[in-house]
Amino acid sequence: MFTHVMVGTNDIAKAKAFYDATIQAIGGTAGAEFNGRAFYSHNGGNFGVGAPANGEAASSANGGTIGFGAQNAEQVDAWHAAGLANGGSDEGQPGPRPGAPGNAYGAYLRDPDGNKVCSFCQLG
Repeated sequence: MFTHVMVGTNDIAKAKAFYDATIQAIGGTAGAEFNGRAFYSHNGGNFGVGAPANGEAASSANGGTIGFGAQNAEQVDAWHAAGLANGGSDEGQPGPRPGAPGNAYGAYLRDPDGNKVCSFCQLG
């Protein structure tokens, strides 16, 4: 359905440090930089972060959340810790999510620009 998801940043170095750390924590690789943006591909998904094309300041979407898949609870925990260590702020500690479908385990962060992101897996 989607070709990619992209969020804006006002500081590509901070954003790349945050996303390199969190995406590597779930088994991905560091982002490739291109024209002041960083792009990531993992498990068939594509994600990018960069300055808005219109030249205006980046801002986070109110009500928007981007979810990154993890293989297990350990990856979710590592993703959350990596995000906190790289400029993110907590929006929900790792743990079971009884309101989500299945036997979901997840965590939430805000990236350095305020975008809300999460990582989830299904427990066996």
